[in-house]
Amino acid sequence: MSKTILMIGAFDTKGEEYAFLRQQILAQGHRVVSMNTGVMGSTDLFPVEIAAEEVAAAGNGNLADLRQKKDRGEAMKVMSAGAAARVAALYQSDPFDGIIGMGGTGGSSVVTAAMRALPVGVPKVCVSTAASGDTSAYVGSKDITMIPSIVDVAGLNRISRIIFTQAAGAISGMASASLPDAGEDKPIITASMFGNTTEAVNAARAALTDKGYEVFVFHATGTGGKTMESLVREGLVDAVLDITTTEWADTICGGVFDAGPERLSAAGEMGIPHLIVPGCVDMANFGGMATVPQKYKDANRLFYEWNPSVTLMRTNVEENRQMGEIFAQKANAAKGPVAFLIPLRGVSILDGDGQIFEDRAADQAMFDAIKANLRSDIPVVEMDANINDAAFSAKAVEMMLELIARK
Repeated sequence: MSKTILMIGAFDTKGEEYAFLRQQILAQGHRVVSMNTGVMGSTDLFPVEIAAEEVAAAGNGNLADLRQKKDRGEAMKVMSAGAAARVAALYQSDPFDGIIGMGGTGGSSVVTAAMRALPVGVPKVCVSTAASGDTSAYVGSKDITMIPSIVDVAGLNRISRIIFTQAAGAISGMASASLPDAGEDKPIITASMFGNTTEAVNAARAALTDKGYEVFVFHATGTGGKTMESLVREGLVDAVLDITTTEWADTICGGVFDAGPERLSAAGEMGIPHLIVPGCVDMANFGGMATVPQKYKDANRLFYEWNPSVTLMRTNVEENRQMGEIFAQKANAAKGPVAFLIPLRGVSILDGDGQIFEDRAADQAMFDAIKANLRSDIPVVEMDANINDAAFSAKAVEMMLELIARK
């Protein structure tokens, strides 16, 4: 069955490349709708349904002004905003089946800004010179497939023809793929997990699955937390079991798994049930030991080399106090039912009794800060257990179901 593919990019400088890409998609039997994000002009090699003037206007800009100013930074900002707004509006009014674009670092930033405005599940492919490096700025929390262009997206040659043809095949196949029948949709609970809370989350997931829920587990690696929050804001989630909130330790300490200041906000904003556990807040994450900031080494902080690529630093009393205050602020702003469950015998495996990160004073600093700053109507349950104990997981499930019932 023929599908509609949105092709987006700078047709002024890459018209030849896009004409070839378009032809390959048409050869697959699909329809192509083209959106131009090129500031300096367009192309006469193929029809362009959505002109750059429309994109600039959607980004609160004027194309003629952008051309006159010749300020690349401003142009990129306007066209990125406009592409995102225009693509989102188009998908709402006349849904398409997939989106594809190409470019260098600048072109990729505009193309992927548009892709990030679309829901998860809409096929998204970007052929980029930046695809072999850190693509987090381009992908964000969405399901964007990045394909390395190998050579620059500048003309057609024996390599680029192969890459562009395969990209056309990729988006065509993704758009044409039939999803298996999953049966009756179940209410969705998202859960945050880390290696140090795997046992707790797996037990809770199994119990909630038996109760008729579908549990999406997210690895608390910064991107994982951002993705979970994004899905919550899209209205796809019914409740959040936040057992692993370690990303805030990285936000405070400058670690590599920083999910940003919006972490713990989405569930409250959407008014859905949210159970918050201070899971793995005993550790900030860095790469190998050589990547740990010198200030922490000079302060003789406690480190644990989880593996050659991951170094964990034990958080201290002050950092835990800060996190406790932030967690309370996030919960206080919630529009829906929220509660805290606190493990008094360790917030991770490494924080268990007799383990290397055991520091009950640091843990208590966070627990006290939560209780001291929290709204009086928000429940706080403390358990004389480690976060991975079976009794703790069972209590988390019980409280999650109670919050859902309240909602």
